[in-house]
Amino acid sequence: MKQAFRVLQIAFTYIGTVVGAGFATGQEILQFFTQFGKWATITIGLSTILFVWLGTKMMLIAHDTESRSYEDLNKHLFGQQAGKWITWVTLLVLIGVNSVMLAGAGSVFVEHLGMHYQTGLLITLVGTYLLLGRGIQAILQMNSIVVPMMLLLSLLMIVSTIHHPAATRFITLTTDANPVRVWLSPLLYSSFNLALAQAVLVPLGSQIRDRNVLKWGGIVGGVGVGFMLMAAHFAMSAYMPGITQFEIPMGSIAFQLGWVVQSIYVSLIFMEIFSTFVADIYGMTLQLKQHVQVPPKLLILTIMLLCYLLSQLGFSSLLSVLYPIFGCLALVWATKLIMNHWGSFRKTGKNQ
Repeated sequence: MKQAFRVLQIAFTYIGTVVGAGFATGQEILQFFTQFGKWATITIGLSTILFVWLGTKMMLIAHDTESRSYEDLNKHLFGQQAGKWITWVTLLVLIGVNSVMLAGAGSVFVEHLGMHYQTGLLITLVGTYLLLGRGIQAILQMNSIVVPMMLLLSLLMIVSTIHHPAATRFITLTTDANPVRVWLSPLLYSSFNLALAQAVLVPLGSQIRDRNVLKWGGIVGGVGVGFMLMAAHFAMSAYMPGITQFEIPMGSIAFQLGWVVQSIYVSLIFMEIFSTFVADIYGMTLQLKQHVQVPPKLLILTIMLLCYLLSQLGFSSLLSVLYPIFGCLALVWATKLIMNHWGSFRKTGKNQ
């Protein structure tokens, strides 16, 4: 029973790391999958296989090589120099992504709670600092609360959509999109999200002693991500093409299901932002500790301050440059992960 609980903790942390604010709003799913109509069901299946396979493999490699941070993993995959360069690009993108997420947290407080933008930022930052004092256990426990609620919302979306007149559109929708773009989308989506998730999954893999727990946690987590992708695609397909006009397509569906579902949805958007922000700050701190000899709490405060300042200025212009570069690197990174034969360096006496 204890082992099953640990498997679920790993799985929930995996899901919570991948399922960020872009996933919660539905925009990512719409852009990478739903807009491609009936093909999205197949490409979501492909993406799910990649999440199960590569997410599990990443954690097992981190476990076997005792990687302290994602920098250690990148050095193992690419060598010392290239691995270090890819790590610093990843750090820049993580800071950018988390600055935008922090701004999103402030927007939730303004738009849905009627509170000041800065209040949302400060609550997020203070909560993050307090939680990070407890290390990886805090991240595991937080996701054990947030992710089951996310899965519940996915189930509610499925149940409500089954009765919709256009419920079968997810297998009948057509698209004029270029086939290359259709089949490249799941590869880009999985690679990009896994490359970012390494900030959390690598230290998680190295700190969990039981290799079997990691393996099953990765499998269950990857399947969970796939289930949530499919649930959102199923719900949004019933409202295509009109749903494409909304900035928050999943929100437009949730708001039609009554105030209870609406309240759950708004709460989840914030909690997803918060849980991903906490986990990413933790991963970045571990990476920087290998280069900067300062107390971890000071590193945490410095990273959060940088994210706070950038959330005031807007970071879209830099992200528009970094995202394409990182997207290409993520594909290369995922390819190296696929090609890596981790059995060659497994330590034979290690706790299985």
